[in-house]
Amino acid sequence: MKIVVVFVLLMIVGSLGSALYYLIKDKGSTDRAVKALTIRVGLSMALFLVLMGSYYFGLLPGNRL
Repeated sequence: MKIVVVFVLLMIVGSLGSALYYLIKDKGSTDRAVKALTIRVGLSMALFLVLMGSYYFGLLPGNRL
């Protein structure tokens, strides 16, 4: 599970970097930066939902005091 989370986080950072690159390169004339940011938001939401579902179904241990 840790490998999946790290991989998705790297994809999120990569999407953010590509959005910055497209923003600088295209100077706002195309919508490639918007698409990259949309992908980043989608990946972030998917990761959050997977983590919440994993906790709910007991795949992730909770904090035990």
